[in-house]
Amino acid sequence: MIVEADDIKLFHQQIKGAKRLTQDTYVAPRLKSKRKQQYKELVQQQDNLFYFSDQYEPLLQEDQKVRYLREGEDSHLLKQLRRGDFAPELFLDLHGLTREQAKTELAALLHACEKENIHCASIMTGYGTFALKQQIPRWLVQHPKVRALHQAPKEWGGDAAFLILFETVEK
Repeated sequence: MIVEADDIKLFHQQIKGAKRLTQDTYVAPRLKSKRKQQYKELVQQQDNLFYFSDQYEPLLQEDQKVRYLREGEDSHLLKQLRRGDFAPELFLDLHGLTREQAKTELAALLHACEKENIHCASIMTGYGTFALKQQIPRWLVQHPKVRALHQAPKEWGGDAAFLILFETVEK
């Protein structure tokens, strides 16, 4: 685009007497992608530590199938979970992971449930040494958005998995 001399002259006439503004706002430099990723991981680790305490011991009945119902929820939800009335929309397989890796993956699953508005998810722990199988419910009951959890029915993993109901936002 070519600017005519008359247009330039007209522009200068219009801005005659205008005062030049000084730039007084600070624009923070952008974080490099590697630093940004490290920051996100640090925030996620802090979230995990906030929600998932290893010292917390909920009153879960160990002799029966693991189940939990948040206070104020309908007791019929546990029966529906046990029967398999809810089909999980997300699956998390924790086979072969350490406790810390499992904690991070569990936090990511709960974040995904919240972000994607997912109501039911399945967490597969496997049999193994039972370390994760015992710890996962203890972590889950600490999260404020977990409504209920129950050992999964056979079609969703049986004794080696849990089904969780997550609080969703009505749209």
